[in-house]
Amino acid sequence: MAAHEHPEHPDQPAVATPAKKRTPKPAGTQLRVGRLLKAHGLKGALKLELYTDDPDGRFVPGAAFTLQVPESSPWHGRSVTVREFRWMNSHPVVFLEGVEDRTAAEELVKAILWVDSDPTEPAEDDAWYDHQLVGLDVVRDGTSVGRVVRVDHLPAQDLLIVAQGEREVLVPFVKAIVPEVDIAAGRVVVTPPTGLFEDLPAEDDAPSRGEADADPAS
Repeated sequence: MAAHEHPEHPDQPAVATPAKKRTPKPAGTQLRVGRLLKAHGLKGALKLELYTDDPDGRFVPGAAFTLQVPESSPWHGRSVTVREFRWMNSHPVVFLEGVEDRTAAEELVKAILWVDSDPTEPAEDDAWYDHQLVGLDVVRDGTSVGRVVRVDHLPAQDLLIVAQGEREVLVPFVKAIVPEVDIAAGRVVVTPPTGLFEDLPAEDDAPSRGEADADPAS
């Protein structure tokens, strides 16, 4: 699932993210609940970036998560289990089974944590499954400028990949740029910065200062 980026992101179910190679992602319908930011201390703790509104409920001892890591990682294809979750100076910190020291923790830095979705859980605001977004018209100032063809999930944020003619536009899925998602109407509304959906004029097209200052011919 994709979600607007906030200081704490809602849980995000998965399916298929920008310009660098994508890391393998768990198959099936899953929720993205956190990212391991950096090792903390010497006993294997890791600071978390949360993508869930209920971290104390998600990161209970015994909770298991599938890892999204590069194929070169020794943790590729493995899962992790929570040993302890706590708050340290207002920062969420997790201890994982089998991660006993800082060296082991550093191998997991930047890993994304996924969990199987529970269909009985209520849907969260500002969160959508990828299949709900794919195919939606992308509307800017009342005019369609393309169609969502996939959703890419990156560690930092999600991207809507929008087909515009023969080109693809990578649109950060953040509230400031995608303020409205209307599944029923089949559209997303975008307010992109200048140049995202159109080419900016080349500098050669602008008049030189001399030309601009020159008096018209008499």
